[in-house]
Amino acid sequence: MQTFADLHRFERIGYVRKVTVAATQMPCGWDVADNIARAEKLVRQAAAEGANIILLQELFERVYFCQYQREAFRAFATPIDENPAVAHFQTIAQELNVVLPISIFERAGQVSFNTVVMIDANGDILGIYRKTHIPDGPGYCEKFYFSPGDTGFKVWQTQFGRIGVGICWDQWFPETARAMALMGAEMLLYPTAIGSEPYNDAIDSSGHWQRTQQGHAAANVMPVIASNRVGREEIEDSHITFYGSSFIADATGAMVKTLDKTETGVICASFDLEALDQLRQEWGLFRDRRPSEYSPLLTKDGVHQSR
Repeated sequence: MQTFADLHRFERIGYVRKVTVAATQMPCGWDVADNIARAEKLVRQAAAEGANIILLQELFERVYFCQYQREAFRAFATPIDENPAVAHFQTIAQELNVVLPISIFERAGQVSFNTVVMIDANGDILGIYRKTHIPDGPGYCEKFYFSPGDTGFKVWQTQFGRIGVGICWDQWFPETARAMALMGAEMLLYPTAIGSEPYNDAIDSSGHWQRTQQGHAAANVMPVIASNRVGREEIEDSHITFYGSSFIADATGAMVKTLDKTETGVICASFDLEALDQLRQEWGLFRDRRPSEYSPLLTKDGVHQSR
């Protein structure tokens, strides 16, 4: 049964279905317990500001270890039922009545994945999503650690709406956003770890990063929420300065709230999911799709269908 406080934060009045979402950002160190505590503080702050769904950044348990290929770092992977962040935030989600997608380095048998565990507002795990697109380049050596995801894209019916979650590199692919929208998502969330390029500090992709995701919001007529980390992280002679810039975009792609490139903090925005559903129907973008004409999307080169 919903309490008065629940109804205040998630109300149905006529055709209104209001939800408040939050994005967070923070620096991370090597101490897992310290990072979890810092993340909890931000979750509690967001909940105090009325958030129902709170997004933490990618792999927040420790430093972004993918800067280098190191066998020792593979040991960071844990099965979901042994992961300290998952267990901790199940309790927090239930206490605060909030939905929490939790990003972890998952060990599954002989392989490992970059995984989000979706925790509903009662603390239950609704399922997992394993990152589909795995980058590989200087400072972002993820193919060394993560197998390509095998869950397919996922959308969950949470207590506060239907959520689709992609992970970092997934956010550059419009196919990810469209697939989740077709599966019934009402909001798209992207936990992220992105910053400078170790080989050239002058490269700043933050604007490009934001605009790409704003396009997903506009094309699918639904809010996009992205959470990135901040701070300079060094491993041996490599370093990345994560550029934050976490944001919430509305269903037209317009920026609603943003954080800057260095601050630790929380941003919140509220949306009427019923009104957004009506807006999507009015635009007719999904009605007018022509899937039979999109066969090049099933190929690598635009010609030969992938097997």
